Amino acid sequence: MDSTLSPLARPFPSLPDIAGVTLRVARARYKDWDRADLTLIELAEGSAVAGVFTRNVCCSSEVELGREQVRLGRARAVVVNAGNSNAFTGYRGREAVEAIMAQVAAHYGCQPSDVFVSSTGVIGVPLPKDKATAGVAAALAAPRTSWEEAALTIGTTDTFAKGAGASAMLGAVRIELAGIVKGSGMIAPDMATMLGYIATDAAVAPAFLQDMLSKANAESFSCVTVDGDTSTSDTVLLLATGQADNRPLESWDSPGADAFYAALRQVCLELAQLVVRDGEGASKFIAIRVTGAESDASARRIGLAVANSPLVKTAIAGEDANWGRVVMAVGKAGEPADRDKLSIGFGGIWAARDGVPLADYDEAPVAAHLKGGEVSVEIDLGLGDGRATVWTCDLTHGYISINADYRS
Repeated sequence: MDSTLSPLARPFPSLPDIAGVTLRVARARYKDWDRADLTLIELAEGSAVAGVFTRNVCCSSEVELGREQVRLGRARAVVVNAGNSNAFTGYRGREAVEAIMAQVAAHYGCQPSDVFVSSTGVIGVPLPKDKATAGVAAALAAPRTSWEEAALTIGTTDTFAKGAGASAMLGAVRIELAGIVKGSGMIAPDMATMLGYIATDAAVAPAFLQDMLSKANAESFSCVTVDGDTSTSDTVLLLATGQADNRPLESWDSPGADAFYAALRQVCLELAQLVVRDGEGASKFIAIRVTGAESDASARRIGLAVANSPLVKTAIAGEDANWGRVVMAVGKAGEPADRDKLSIGFGGIWAARDGVPLADYDEAPVAAHLKGGEVSVEIDLGLGDGRATVWTCDLTHGYISINADYRS
């Protein structure tokens, strides 16, 4: 974890213990640092799993194997390595992952396919098998730890631990959700973002668990961006232990399904926004609200085009109400837009309406809004009912400094 706390940081919340989940951490020493860097999530037998993974074609062996494993719908453990992404490492990287899976499976008496592995950090360096297996052995023997310690352990350039929780009533049964996430740079949505792990004690059929996670992901993790770069390792796993003794959720028609989904979406959204708040070098949290698009999907793509524009992001970093840059980003998005119907605003104050600057536009309140840590950009295309909100951060000199020195 970086020693310089993001100005947009949030304190780690009080998260509930999830029945059927045990967290442990250890030092595998993947890098020359004085901290735990391997996390083990132990799950009760019979736990269900769902996952979303990066679409980056240069992904890690962990992602390739995870895509195959998640189709089986079951999980007994998750191992997360920090400091080495193990991506672009060929057969040596895959051997290290398979060694971890076999080692954990032998300990728990399960199939290797029930053990999920994630790695994050430097690309192009094979995960050292000896350090990995020694770290796993240490984790298996370690005492249980907290969600906050697990969140700290999975971080790399993160400046603070990120977690979120929620609960829901499924009939007379109260169920809990708790999740952690890591991410600060190389953040752009494409099925999933960063590394995230959400656990619940609810009983949910694997296929429906996957359906809900995919839907929640589209409304949360896939609506954030820091720098437009999609990681080789992105993974979000949803783990359901079934220890709450609720009537299993099997479809959207199951009693309590809507309540569970609302809680899941809340956790996903909070985790996704925490990643943006920790964007490398970030000083401002930016919400881009798009309305009047031809469809929700089109609105999201336009929002992301604006959110990923270096010119928009640097203007906001400089507290410059340069709404012309927003116009540019909307126009380059490749989505339906009409210059003469477009409206742009900041902080709820319109600068331009229906394709022209407002005659009575006063930039002073907009400039004051941009000086704050929370900035909103409003875009109305005037074409239809499509809408979406995308979250990003500004682009500062800090981002360059962090990434110029990443491997040193």
